[in-house]
Amino acid sequence: MESQGLRSVTLFCGSSLKVDPAFVEAAEAFGRLAGTRKAELIYGGGGIGLMGVAARAALESGASVVGVIPRFLVEREIAMLDVTELIQTKSMHERKAIMAERADAFVVLPGGLGTLDETFEILTWAQLGLHDKPVGILNVKGFFNGLLAHLEHTRKSGFIQDESMPELIVEESVAELWATLADRL
Repeated sequence: MESQGLRSVTLFCGSSLKVDPAFVEAAEAFGRLAGTRKAELIYGGGGIGLMGVAARAALESGASVVGVIPRFLVEREIAMLDVTELIQTKSMHERKAIMAERADAFVVLPGGLGTLDETFEILTWAQLGLHDKPVGILNVKGFFNGLLAHLEHTRKSGFIQDESMPELIVEESVAELWATLADRL
């Protein structure tokens, strides 16, 4: 049941398309679902990779899409200029702060170091009590299995206390992830 619904979601994902086609399909499906739910999709502002696929699918399906991109990445990530709103920031930190502030929830799709950086920062902020928004991982083809195992190893090794371990919602389906996130609001 979506009492208030998932009105805005920040998406962290890769900037490459030289990846398994299942990851591309998942990004497109996520964007389409955001559009059909008339949600606001907040993402890194690039027109390339999974980011661009998700943003285009969301726009084509009726979502409001907010790109947040540091000025120094505008050319490198080929900023997507036809989004609903494009916010250019001075730094990566400012980018992540804006993306966090505007979101009801966070979704992580496969990606590289930038995606992991964004994910760990948002999890750290949750651990520190700076937000209590749900964080979901779309575990396409087990992409995040190693990371999830390492987080559990870190917890069992005493570096993350049970009471401070942020809840991660892990699903393999876009629809299930969306529904579970909406239930947590």
